[in-house]
This record gives sequence, C-alpha cells and structure tokens, in this order.
Amino acid sequence: MQAVESQMTGWSIGPDDPPPVEVFNTTGRAKVIFLCDHGSNAIPRDLHGLGLEEHLRHRHIAWDRGTLQVARYLSARFDAPMVKCGYSRLVIDANRRPDHPQSIPRVSDGFEIPGNQALTDVEIRYRINAIFKPYHRAVHKRIRHLRERGMVPAIISIHSFTPALSCNLPRPWHIGVLWNRDPRIAVPLIDRLERIPGVCVGDNEPYHYSNPEGYTLPLHAERQGYPHVLIELRKDLIRTREEVHHWADLLAQALAGIISNRGLYRIEHHKNE
Repeated sequence: MQAVESQMTGWSIGPDDPPPVEVFNTTGRAKVIFLCDHGSNAIPRDLHGLGLEEHLRHRHIAWDRGTLQVARYLSARFDAPMVKCGYSRLVIDANRRPDHPQSIPRVSDGFEIPGNQALTDVEIRYRINAIFKPYHRAVHKRIRHLRERGMVPAIISIHSFTPALSCNLPRPWHIGVLWNRDPRIAVPLIDRLERIPGVCVGDNEPYHYSNPEGYTLPLHAERQGYPHVLIELRKDLIRTREEVHHWADLLAQALAGIISNRGLYRIEHHKNE
C-alpha cells in the first residue's frame, strides 16, 4: 500500500534520506524512555525543501534545535533508550493527531509552507504511513519491551520553546515543566529546579500540557497510567555544545533522585481535582 501511495504522490523517502525514526541506546537498562518528537529539521529530498527558503528550514517552525543533543545526553547519562522522529514537523508533526489542523501545517508562525498547500488525501496518508506511524510504532515497541519484562516505564519528552512570542513579549523561563493530571515526575522536578540559583522554571509555562494539544504523551503514557512529563528548554540556551551540556547536566541532576525512586514505576490513573 505504501509503495502504491508513493507512486501516486510522486515522491518517496529515498535511500539517501534519513530514516523516519531512530532509536538510540536500544540496550539501555533504565525503566525510563526519552522521546524527541521535534529533534530534526530534515525534509525528504523529493519534497524539495517544501518550497521554503533555506533559512526558514532552520527556524523554530521546522524543529526544536538542540533537543536531540539534550535527549541523547540524558539517554546516555541514565542508560535509557531514546526515540527520535527523523523528520521536520513541517513534513508531519509527530506530536499532533493526524486530523489536527497543524499536523501538516499550511502556515506556521505566519510563514506559508508552499509544499503543504492543497495536498490530496493520498499525499497526506503517505506522510502518515511513511513517517508518523513508524515513529509511534517505535515508541510503542520500546514501551512493550519493558512491559513484557514486567516493568512500568516512565516517559520523558524533550522539547524547546522560543525566547519571545511573535509580538516580542519575552519569556523569562529557562525550563518549562508541562504536565496535566499526573504529578509524579513534574511536581518534584519543578521543586528541584526551583532550588537551583538563577534558574527560572515554568509550571506549565510557556505552554500548558494540553494547550496546544499534544499527541505523544497522552497516547503512550497518560492513557496507560505511566509516569510522564514534557520538558521544554528555551532554545537560545541550547545553541552550542557547551550550553547543551550545561542544561542537560542540570536536568539530569534534578531528575536523578526522581527516577531512581522505585515507587515511581506504577500504573496510576490520575483525575483532575
């Protein structure tokens, strides 16, 4: 079916394109799984950069720059597997439902995406089947690997945010901790980060866990009752290798005591108070 769809769309992921999903540290022994939905700005060669100028493909509209390096650092530090989506959110957003208006955005942050205009149902379905589904299957596989061994996973997703809104309103937070009902990782993480001098922490800032509506954690963690959290880093803080190391190390220190707690790894379904 996918081969037929690629013939009808006129493009496919070629041998020189990156894979739709990458899994790092597959033999990691931790019960934690790190996720990176937006760690790549890659666009399949056949899509010709979606018709965007080169500089736009390096803006935040295309990816969360630096988050892959942070997630890989944490994966190595805790000996945990990490799953990364291989393509830009402009091709298809791994953290949005396939029927969400921003799943394949026609406009992002005021910029029109030429290659996403007037797509046919077949073209949309091919992106879902070629990129979106393989990523989420890989996440599910990592979870299943732990569950088959009688373990409950903790799932941590790494993202980044811009230092200011489009109206130039500055965002003071260095790190945002996003959560909904399950406080098991988020609340102690916020507490630990707030104790670090000079660090400004956002409790569901600059975004709320469910606004904008995410897909990955609700699907793979919240509905299942697994402990989880989404961590946002301000993107101007993780531009260089040294900055990535600094903030990833800071996060690792704050997370260490939380994920080493054996009581964390239980299935719990939390309700809004």
